[in-house]
Amino acid sequence: MIKSLEIYVILFMVYSVIGWIMEVVLGLIEKHKFVNRGFLIGSYCPIYGFGSVAITILLGNFMKTINDVSLADSIWISSIVIICICGTLEYFTSYIMEKMFHARWWDYKNYRFNINGRICLETLVPFTVIGQLILRFASPTIINVLTNLPALLLHILAGAIVILIIIDVSVSYNIIHSFKKISNEAKDNTEEITKKVKEIISKTWRGRRLVSAFPNVDVIKKRIKQTVEEGKEKIERKKKEIEDLIEKKQRNKE
Repeated sequence: MIKSLEIYVILFMVYSVIGWIMEVVLGLIEKHKFVNRGFLIGSYCPIYGFGSVAITILLGNFMKTINDVSLADSIWISSIVIICICGTLEYFTSYIMEKMFHARWWDYKNYRFNINGRICLETLVPFTVIGQLILRFASPTIINVLTNLPALLLHILAGAIVILIIIDVSVSYNIIHSFKKISNEAKDNTEEITKKVKEIISKTWRGRRLVSAFPNVDVIKKRIKQTVEEGKEKIERKKKEIEDLIEKKQRNKE
């Protein structure tokens, strides 16, 4: 039982890293620049890990009992299940993160056959193809390799991964939550806003990495910059009003 759990933990990290690489490659193709995607500091995307492990576990027994089922039928049946797994996971991940941070890390509203902009057919189809490769080739191969590893090595790898993820989630959540809070509190205290933003963005590479991955970060930065400029203008106007008032009083005395 423990060995199986450790294998799935390692499998989760393997697919999370592969998912991050896929996102980076896609960013290079679409935007012609490196885009460090993801909510966490580390170079991995957990949604890919959860989805891949879910496919492996939920359809693993099905793959063992398809001897009497044709290849076409097995692909058709497993594809429906994969679409349901990927669609459900992506939809609720988008929903939960939006509720937590009031921002979307992806939005498919401009795509055809989408549901609330959270999932769409255009992305579910390639995910299904990838899911089939995971189910039939990748997972059996990786699990076979992990099964033959020494028990101590499995303990160390799985334990290190769990500790890493716990620390990463805690730190990443605090940074993103702080940035979201600042972006929502862009009011009159421009010095305090600027100070807090610099603390998050400038001091550590972790802050810069997560803020750069935050949805609509350019819009938020522009909003904060505009607020700072408006604050400066407001101060200048107040200063001018005070100077005019002092000058007027001096003239009255004369």
